[in-house]
Amino acid sequence: MLLPFKNCFCLKRTKQVPGYEKPSILASETPFTVSEVEALYELYKKLSNSIFTDGLIHKEEFQLALFRNRNRRNLFADRIFDLFDIKRNGVIEFGEFVRSLGVFHPNAPVEDKVEFAFRLYDLRQTGFIEREELKEMVLALLHESDLDLSDDVVESIVEKTWRDADKKGDGRIDREEWKEFVSKNPSLLKNMTLPYLKDMTMAFPSFVLNSEVEDSEI
Repeated sequence: MLLPFKNCFCLKRTKQVPGYEKPSILASETPFTVSEVEALYELYKKLSNSIFTDGLIHKEEFQLALFRNRNRRNLFADRIFDLFDIKRNGVIEFGEFVRSLGVFHPNAPVEDKVEFAFRLYDLRQTGFIEREELKEMVLALLHESDLDLSDDVVESIVEKTWRDADKKGDGRIDREEWKEFVSKNPSLLKNMTLPYLKDMTMAFPSFVLNSEVEDSEI
């Protein structure tokens, strides 16, 4: 009597979303355990089918997850999406989702968080942060926080940040300067850590029913 049920269960488990990667592989490359990757897979399936039922996270679905509004545009959210979209094909696959989210794990190396934040501000992907890019991101972050500051206040924030970060005085911030600046201002990485990622199975207990691989096997 158990055999038909088991066969049915296996058939159901083999139907995976596009770009699916085994939890054991992703767990070996990220701070997540196998069980946590499986929890993320259930979350990913919900997000990737919230608007388009193709098993891939589109920008509209990403916006919907962040703001509960598919039409709300924000430079900060756009940049996060672009960095998650490692293949640069306009969608986020499961492997990209887990690997990128891993940077926000409390146990992820600080160096990875610093690098991710640098790329976030490097809007034009030149390998340097320019003053205008810094101002654009400051405005986006203020908007996201619903802070409406005057142009003079915004300019003073940007100017002070620029003076502190551009130590070489060459009109741009390179990775070395950024690393030094962040080390003196660790609050800049505050949003680079999401505490609940430390135990996804506790955050989403209903998502994890049976683990395909025991965590001790990896």
